Amino acid sequence: MIGRKNRFHGRGSIRRLQRGGKSVRFGALSLRYAPNQKRETYRLAVVASRKVSKSAVVRNRIRRRIYERVRILSDTFTSPYDLIIVAYDERLATMPADKLDAMVAKLLSKAMVTPSSKLTRRAIVEPKEF
Repeated sequence: MIGRKNRFHGRGSIRRLQRGGKSVRFGALSLRYAPNQKRETYRLAVVASRKVSKSAVVRNRIRRRIYERVRILSDTFTSPYDLIIVAYDERLATMPADKLDAMVAKLLSKAMVTPSSKLTRRAIVEPKEF
């Protein structure tokens, strides 16, 4: 789980990001992002709506898994960003960890939040299910 300093607090900054941020989509994930030079580190929110799964247990599992993947990749971020990741598929809860790693890494590199060259040091396999 990410630390308190890496979470959004209040709805105002999330609304600002929803209105003014850029968006990228890959597979069953969407990323809304904007650089934030006022902060020293990134802020992250993961959204899994009830449309994804009626079960709160499944939605929370999806959130926790994505939070952990981003936390692992956070040392490669190019600068402080505000990030919102939206999950669109229930299968993210049971997807193998390496495929979820690849999906999140590809999403972040597509948005140029992380440089793609540093992501190749890990053996990341491209997901083919989505």
